[in-house]
Amino acid sequence: MTIAKFVAPALAVAAAATAAEARDQIQIAGSSTVLPYATIVAEAFGENFDFPTPVVEGGGSGAGRKKLCEGVGENTIDIANSSSRIKQSDIDLCIQNGVAEVMEVRIGYDGIVFASDVKGAEFAFTPADWYNALAAEVLKDGALVPNTAKTWADVNPALPAQDILAFIPGTKHGTREVFDVKVLEAGCKASGAEAALVSAKGEEDGQKACLALRTDGASVDIDGDYTETLARLDANGGAIGVFGLSFYQNNTDKLRVATMDGVTPSVETIASGDYPVSRPLYFYVKKAHLGVIPGLKDYIEFFVSDDMAGPDGPLADYGLVSDPDLAATQEAVAAETPMGPLE
Repeated sequence: MTIAKFVAPALAVAAAATAAEARDQIQIAGSSTVLPYATIVAEAFGENFDFPTPVVEGGGSGAGRKKLCEGVGENTIDIANSSSRIKQSDIDLCIQNGVAEVMEVRIGYDGIVFASDVKGAEFAFTPADWYNALAAEVLKDGALVPNTAKTWADVNPALPAQDILAFIPGTKHGTREVFDVKVLEAGCKASGAEAALVSAKGEEDGQKACLALRTDGASVDIDGDYTETLARLDANGGAIGVFGLSFYQNNTDKLRVATMDGVTPSVETIASGDYPVSRPLYFYVKKAHLGVIPGLKDYIEFFVSDDMAGPDGPLADYGLVSDPDLAATQEAVAAETPMGPLE
């Protein structure tokens, strides 16, 4: 990564009077999915710019957007990270509290793929297949029963009769949330198990039960990076691993990728939303804080730079799918363009 060109000069004397009245550290909160990406950028920013390292906190997308819209001033945050698009209710709250303009910055896409040994069998999955393979309880003949499936063919006769062994993102990993939402929750609903679980346990506990996994070794959480998952596959040739798209693309000589709902994962199918295990990631910036909080615009521009958010940058190495329209985002950030009405 080439980041020397981003090293900022000392703050201009002309801005000193304004900056002296403001915080000298950028404050960010929100999505746990965006958190690791923002942390990577914040640390690199602190190392390469003449500004303090931004403070990045989690708390969830909705909570982050709510904090952003509490008002304007140094006692409010500057940026809300979000794994879902801002809602009209957020915008209404912002306007109510004097936050007149917000910049929407799409940083890329969260997309994960399901891959096995390149010499192994081909797989064509659905989210229901994964739920029925890994869930603690599954629906069978109209009743909830403990999951005893041994092979993928037990789950779906169209799949290979290969023992179920899956290496999935651990709870500390940036892609676990998309796996939970787009695979387990979607598969729970599609299989009919969600309705049965809600009926048996109540709505809240039933929905939580969709994420309860079997504990007999069929799934193994991997809290390390994708190289650890790949090493596990090397040692277990019949296993399926969950990877970020970019990691798979760099290891096509070792990995065979599966389809999901009939769609092959690629930058194009993830960015278009056709591939079901993906979503856009955003952060939202309080425009009134630009030029007041030192380094805020520099941080935003750095975040969406080719060196950080491009296909060869550290965010892609971590699992972000680079946005094909990144150049347009860079232009909008440079122009400080606020978002328009929601479509």
